[in-house]
Amino acid sequence: MFIPPMPKVYIKTYGCQMNERDTEQVSQMFVERGYTMTGRDEDADVVLINTCSVRDQAEQKALGKMGMVRRRRVPLVTGFMGCMAQSRGTELLDKAKVDLVVGTQKYHRVVEYVDEIIRAKETQLMDDERFSIVDIEEEAASQNAIRDHSLKEKQGSAFVSIMQGCNMKCTFCIVPYTRGGERGRPIADIVEEVRRLADRGVKEVTLLGQIVNLYGRHEFPAVDGKSPFVQLLESVHEVPGIQRIRFTSPHPIGYKKDLIEAFTYLPKLAEHVHLPVQSGSDAILKKMHRPYSTAKFIDLVSRIRAARPGIAVTTDVIVGFPGETEEHYQETRAMFEELKFENAFVFRYSKRRGTPAAEMDESLQLSEQVKEQRNQDLLAVVNKHAWTKYEELVGQDVEVLCEGPSKTNETRLMGRTRTNKIVVFDGNPQRHTGEIFNVHISHYENFTLYGDIVTQ
Repeated sequence: MFIPPMPKVYIKTYGCQMNERDTEQVSQMFVERGYTMTGRDEDADVVLINTCSVRDQAEQKALGKMGMVRRRRVPLVTGFMGCMAQSRGTELLDKAKVDLVVGTQKYHRVVEYVDEIIRAKETQLMDDERFSIVDIEEEAASQNAIRDHSLKEKQGSAFVSIMQGCNMKCTFCIVPYTRGGERGRPIADIVEEVRRLADRGVKEVTLLGQIVNLYGRHEFPAVDGKSPFVQLLESVHEVPGIQRIRFTSPHPIGYKKDLIEAFTYLPKLAEHVHLPVQSGSDAILKKMHRPYSTAKFIDLVSRIRAARPGIAVTTDVIVGFPGETEEHYQETRAMFEELKFENAFVFRYSKRRGTPAAEMDESLQLSEQVKEQRNQDLLAVVNKHAWTKYEELVGQDVEVLCEGPSKTNETRLMGRTRTNKIVVFDGNPQRHTGEIFNVHISHYENFTLYGDIVTQ
């Protein structure tokens, strides 16, 4: 068996920004070990897929991708990382015929496991018995291992993982079972990571956590009435060179008075909060184990908007949750008409194995047709109000952090406003990537603004 001296590694990521951040960490560790990263699975000796289990579609995509890779040719090492790896474990060895299955608390061990598998193949251990590794065990302080970055040239924004895990146990969600309980990193370590990013030209950081605004509540004390998360925001705010701070994904119960007030005196906090509501029906929220009422959520949005005028509020919502009647759905619809979110991710409920909602009485499960109807109807409500906000920006100058070439048209550049809206414009990639400047908005299409750079 031929073992290349410098194996090439391909990692495909499905799911959330935390998965993207975990993939970046693993990629950097491969580079430090002497491996070469490639963007083409056809060229790779090692093919890994970082998986998501929040929706069944993500799992099926991951399995389908690995099947396609193996049908084309069998790489030297194949494996799964992440949430699906955590929940399915050894099942994936037979189902997908991979060599490696690594859970959510073992990303920092991926490279050594790949090394071990390659060494086993070099010594022909595979001739008599298939050699594979599965590690989905818990590991203390694993949250501290996601700290290194592999930045692109002129990269202006970066994700910073501040915690792992979740204790909320929403009945529809598998994350607490795949990511484990809440575990926060020390504030000093996070701030030092942000300083290193700023020294490398990063101007915007997004703090990541499963329930990011509950960061540190079990590890660190409140100080002067401020939660550990607000203490962290204040410390990051002091880092020279950082001009924008974002965080995701928060929970409504984490928006205490101190966090809302932070938007009044921390100008680097970007004018955008993503605030998952999940349902506008109190009855369904109770079934979901979401510990707030629709009235409290509406009041929360009002207080956030009062603290920072012009702030954009976006949300997540699930339609078709088990037992959701037409009346329940209409309550959600009415909330969306009242709050006028600037965007929303509308999901049709899907069973996730191992969650309480999946075990609810079959008679409570809704048909796919009903879910789709409600999905499309609520999207229409979201679009109606969101596009009004976009229309208001036509003819205005907006501050944009340029991220580089547009994903849909590489001849143009794209960036994001402080309210997290995408803007596409003409410019010079070498000159403008990673920089902050104003763009004059000429028009919009769907959820994309278009304009021209404002010359000084």
